[in-house]
Amino acid sequence: MRPSRTCTARPATAGVIAMVDREAVLDNAKYLRNVRPIDPEEIREYVEGQPHPAVVRRVLREAAFDLGVIERGDGTFVPVPEAPVDPHLDTVTAFPERYARRLEERLVERYGPDWHRGETGDRLRETVRRTKERYFRGEDVEYDAEAADGYAIYHLPDFYAAVQYVLDDLAGDGLLPRRLRVLDVGAGVGGPALGLFDYLPGDALVEYHAVEPGAPADVLSAMLDETGRNVHATVRRERIEDVALQGEYDLLVVANVLSELDEPVRTVERLLGSLAPDGTCLVLAPADENTSVHLREVERAVEGTTTEAGTATVYAPEPRLWPGETPDDRGWSFDVRPDLEVPPFQRRLDEPAGATGEFVNVDVQFSAAVLRVDGRRRYDLDPAPDRWAKLADTERHVTKRIDCLACKLSRDLSDDGHPLFRIGDGSQSVDHYAVLVRETALNRAVREADYGDLLTVDGALALWNDDEAAYNLVIDEETVVDRVPPP
Repeated sequence: MRPSRTCTARPATAGVIAMVDREAVLDNAKYLRNVRPIDPEEIREYVEGQPHPAVVRRVLREAAFDLGVIERGDGTFVPVPEAPVDPHLDTVTAFPERYARRLEERLVERYGPDWHRGETGDRLRETVRRTKERYFRGEDVEYDAEAADGYAIYHLPDFYAAVQYVLDDLAGDGLLPRRLRVLDVGAGVGGPALGLFDYLPGDALVEYHAVEPGAPADVLSAMLDETGRNVHATVRRERIEDVALQGEYDLLVVANVLSELDEPVRTVERLLGSLAPDGTCLVLAPADENTSVHLREVERAVEGTTTEAGTATVYAPEPRLWPGETPDDRGWSFDVRPDLEVPPFQRRLDEPAGATGEFVNVDVQFSAAVLRVDGRRRYDLDPAPDRWAKLADTERHVTKRIDCLACKLSRDLSDDGHPLFRIGDGSQSVDHYAVLVRETALNRAVREADYGDLLTVDGALALWNDDEAAYNLVIDEETVVDRVPPP
């Protein structure tokens, strides 16, 4: 069989997309996608007026997500694979050169080739200082064009890296589809977006919607010029509170914006209502105490939100192991990953200021919350109360040895002392830490486990730490620790 010809009468001005019979193009594409690669050269033969192949290609690109097809290097289109993305990340070592080059091109366009020197360099450095100070004081930050440029210089790389580590965890659990409809709320200058696009394999298909009302949208739009042919991006210069959410999203990204929303809980609740039944809401924040704790407060407030697709649950990283229990501790929990190489634009801004590192930001430290509405949790257990001690009851066990389930919620927090890790099981109302005072082959899992891994802990000594107003579970030669694989 061959694709059907159309007899619909339409103007046939070659090269004008508005005049091409789009329905005929798409009907033939729908047929061909199940037979062989869709070739614009072939399709034009079956469309009234035989439009130019470039016009057909443009129509196919605009409808690619609905058709479920990706464009290949040879200009043909094939169905996007149905298999989810496989985990493949080791370490993000650097901010890619093509993005760095595009940012510097923008800086040169705006400030001249010596953008990092003289008056313009001084202004940008002062802007970065002022923005950081206001941010860490919890004050509102207004992003004019210059502030957006300074923010991009300082923050594009770290969130580019951070989001990929969380995405890799999702991929490891089989929860990252190759065909993604994404809503990026408060997309800023684009760090998480670029990280997402680069993490996805070349045969993935993305319909990307960014909501960014301020000047950072100009930087974001410039950076999107460097993305691949199968990223179909739209930037909406509106406040998320004013956006009419339509359809369902496979991935909601709310990165580094919670503290800037007027009503963060209500906003996230509303966003969860636009999540696909098997979609994921990914919330990111910097690792500093204020923003990290605020993220946990929002996470706990929106848990249980009812949507048409289901009820919001916390998938990761903080578990909810005990039925009916939710954590009520301080919640300062963050991951730490290897530093990035210093991007050239940060080095250029830093050198005229004495190369002290004040304008270098290569630390990858972040807090994350992953929410879903299908009831899934990374660790969905039914602990036996006669086997495992609940961390909510640790007070009853002080000076005794206990067996418990605990999720590792930090990297090593010690300062040249015994390795120290924040832990939780979703029931705690007071901070808990595992202290490794003597490592053995049977307990080293507490050190080797990744952030977010669930552990079984047998024979830990429960103590109260009056200085920190927290409980310490002492891991020594009498303690056995094992990792629990995700189900």
